[in-house]
Parts: sequence; C-alpha cells; structure tokens
Amino acid sequence: MFKTTPTHVRYTLRVLSRLLGYPDAQLFADLAPMIDALRMEGALPRARIDEIAQFGQHLNTLGEWEAQARYVDLFDRGHKTSLHLFEHIHGDSRDRGPALVDLQQTYEKAGLMFDANELPDHLPVVLEFASTQPPNIAQEFLGEMVEILNAIFSALVHKDSPYACVLAAVLELAGAKAHAVAIDPEPDMDEAWMEPEAFIGCSTQGQAKPGAAQPMHFVRKSEISNQSQGVSA
Repeated sequence: MFKTTPTHVRYTLRVLSRLLGYPDAQLFADLAPMIDALRMEGALPRARIDEIAQFGQHLNTLGEWEAQARYVDLFDRGHKTSLHLFEHIHGDSRDRGPALVDLQQTYEKAGLMFDANELPDHLPVVLEFASTQPPNIAQEFLGEMVEILNAIFSALVHKDSPYACVLAAVLELAGAKAHAVAIDPEPDMDEAWMEPEAFIGCSTQGQAKPGAAQPMHFVRKSEISNQSQGVSA
C-alpha cells in the first residue's frame, strides 16, 4: 500500500489501461516496451511489475485469437468482471445514465474531450483519463472507485484469471491494497439470457402449458342469442 503518492504514474496508468483493453495485434506488438515503461517509471512495486511481465508472457503463449476469445468471455459475458464501473453500482437502471453524464463532464472540466468507442465508465478509459492528471489527483480520483475495483479484482481471483494482477496494480495506484473478498456466484449464462415464458397457465393466467388439461365450456346457441338480444335492448 502506498503511504505517499508516486512521483510519476503517467506511463504506468496508460500501460494498465492498455493491458485491460481488447488484446488486438497492436497490444501484442507493444507488450515488451510497455513492460519496459513500467520498470522505467517505477510507480509499482518490483514484484508487481514482474507479475505483470509474466502476464504479458501468458498472453504471448495464448496467441492473439485465443487471448481475444478469453477476453470477451471474461469481461463481456460476466457481470461481476465487467470493466464498466457503473454497472457494478447501477446495473441497467436509469441511474446509470446521469452517472455517465457526470463522469463525462468531469473529463470535460479537465479540458479533455471524450472521444471513444467505449462508455465513459469503462476502466481503460478511466485509467487513461487519470494518466493525464497530476499524480495526487489521479490517486484521489481512483481512490473514489476502490470498492468497485476490489470487487472486480475479487471476481477475477475467483475465476483464477491472470488479469487479477492488473487490477491489483490499479488498486495500488489508488492508494489501496488488493484483497479478495467473497462474492456471490453468477447465474449460468443460459439462465441469465433465458426469456420469460409468455404464457403461464390458461384458466386464470393465460394459455395453458403444453400437456396441461384444457378446460372447455360449451354454451347453447340459444343462450348466446338471448344474451345478444338482452344487450341490444
């Protein structure tokens, strides 16, 4: 845990931002110089940098396609590992919209125009913004998100993901220490995406379920005729 703010964090934050981004061909080409940048700036403990270097080697071992498939499965198909920070607070509720607007206004007040394919609360975007700020401001900014960051870290540890070391590094730059906490299991993807049944019964709740008895009621034509005459009268 940092007792004081590191003097230089700009390149370290940008490297962490890039490592948490989609592992495209450019990322693989930049892995070696990014690790060199971490060592040069020295904002992280040496052991953490070594761990991130091993993570880079792990990506190289996987190869571009496999790394991309695992990235999508990890971050795009799991709620608890989502890199969209406000999703952990607001989910899909209406409150998320105003929170995103407020965050974008924070960027603009700092003199930056937000122009990205991702939402403002995407962690790589947040880290890139932090890299433009003085170290003490960057640490304070990230410090407001420690609880969310640690929740994501815990979910990654639970999944035994090598990306956990990158989140641990982010937490350290936020002035905190990564510590895994218990998390509730996520529902199975098939269950989470299952559409609700349109009809759940017939007699009083709509159409009967397949295989269930269909109640039938016969009415004489004369009764219907008498009812119609009564209405018209």
